[in-house]
Amino acid sequence: MTNKLKAPDFILFFTVLGMLVIGVVMVFSSSAVSAQVNFQDSYYFLKRQLIWVALGLAGMLLLMNIDYHVWRKGSKLFLLFTLILLVLVLIPGLGKVVNGARRWLGFGSLYLQPSELAKLAMALFCADYLSRHQEKVTKFMQGIAPVLLLLLLVFGLILKEPDLGTALSIGGMVFVLLYAAGARLAHLFSLGAAGVAGIVAAIIAEPYRMKRLLAFSNPWADPLDTGYHIIQSLYALGSGGLFGVGLGRSREKFLYLPEPHTDFIFAILGEEMGFLGTVTVLLLFFLLAWRGFRVAMAAPDLFGSMLATALTTAITMQALMNIAVVTASMPVTGIPLPFISFGGSALVFNLAGIGILLNISRYTATR
Repeated sequence: MTNKLKAPDFILFFTVLGMLVIGVVMVFSSSAVSAQVNFQDSYYFLKRQLIWVALGLAGMLLLMNIDYHVWRKGSKLFLLFTLILLVLVLIPGLGKVVNGARRWLGFGSLYLQPSELAKLAMALFCADYLSRHQEKVTKFMQGIAPVLLLLLLVFGLILKEPDLGTALSIGGMVFVLLYAAGARLAHLFSLGAAGVAGIVAAIIAEPYRMKRLLAFSNPWADPLDTGYHIIQSLYALGSGGLFGVGLGRSREKFLYLPEPHTDFIFAILGEEMGFLGTVTVLLLFFLLAWRGFRVAMAAPDLFGSMLATALTTAITMQALMNIAVVTASMPVTGIPLPFISFGGSALVFNLAGIGILLNISRYTATR
């Protein structure tokens, strides 16, 4: 390393802390009713979220102080371990099924979502591979094909759970990495066209995905079934107006809007805190993206630049997809809002990614 170790990017650090605070408040507000009905404890989800936040922050602070080059050495083993978990989660009896999806491994109240781990594993491996083989990135078979084959394997395993939202976010992250590494635009356009065709095929192959697509085009055609999520989400956002109905005063969280503390927490935030609340969250994600890509551009080596790009892209793309679903800008797919939605694996691994990103920022030449 040629650069002297500096303080981490505090704008990025406090941006993430701000989103965590908003997340804890909104998880409690949005989940209190369903927690009382289902668990006879209105604090049920809040207590668990606080535990995950504490674990995630501890991991973030630890990784912030560990040289990011350490993870380069073990990126292949980390990816292999993740692939094994992605296979294990599909085995009946090992993977836990919730709402028809087999996405979790674990026991008791401790569960791991391998697809969330896959984001971090793919970020590390692809950053390492592309930085080592930059001269081959302009060649399809020698540079892009190995990454593409790996992506197809990970994409297929996650799609099998099924979890189209997470699979798409990983695919988008790899696409951005290839662009940042210098891949030819002709190759990227071809991959993009093939990707769209693959997504269309995946939608057609599963009747429930086709129903979601049709509901997206006209949710009021089936307001009590396939269009229900979208309609209730829009009701929540529309009811908020400019300033919101007030914190804790949402009506949609009274068992009208499904998943109000996870996938649709942004809708409850819009209802209670209004347009100003939603814009505040959007600005925080914009700040995160700005600082993250700034770290990528100022990183002391290509690996650090690629890794910072991957980590920043993964989080911001997931946020954009969640908000797009909630605002009926894309079909419904289950994907949480980073740092704000209730969740364990997603929160901990996203904070781990931020920890690595903050460590890279400590070696940057500029701020």
